[in-house]
Amino acid sequence: MRGYAMNFLVLYSTIEGQTRKIAEAVSSHLESRGNMVMLTDANQIGFADPGTSDGVILCAPVHIGHYPSPFVHYVHSWSEVLNDMPSAFISVSLSIASADDDEKTEARNYPSQLSDETGWRPRSVLHCAGALKYTQYDFFKRWMLKRIAASEDGPIDTKHDFELTNWTEVKNFVDDFSQGIADERNAGE
Repeated sequence: MRGYAMNFLVLYSTIEGQTRKIAEAVSSHLESRGNMVMLTDANQIGFADPGTSDGVILCAPVHIGHYPSPFVHYVHSWSEVLNDMPSAFISVSLSIASADDDEKTEARNYPSQLSDETGWRPRSVLHCAGALKYTQYDFFKRWMLKRIAASEDGPIDTKHDFELTNWTEVKNFVDDFSQGIADERNAGE
């Protein structure tokens, strides 16, 4: 793939834990390819300067039509730096796994809305399904999501959680993104 290690920042925000799991998988995959990775939660970032990395992959979930505020704040604050370097975005939502084309279209538009709000234009975007974490939901949320899932012939056994993330797609996205950075660097040598 490439002859040298690169440094990556993988920054995420999570609400129910699935986006953290995705970010951890991204980090592990990059490390398995010989790269160095700094994995950081946008809610507890301290000082995560993306400009010190060869590439950045940001991951955030959509809940009720919005990304988490700390994530949006981070992206807005660092949009110039992120735009000047290779950056990618993994947008996590259940809507992307919907049988309803309108819901999928809406989910595909969330990253554009984030770009309009923050000025950040990621080089690559992956729309990734999250998880139904029935066992973690309160009564109302479990009931509501079970009804939505039932209307789409989705999983409705509320005694179990259901992961809808396509891990192969995540790995392929990370490989394509990191290979693109390596190819650019090799072309510049």
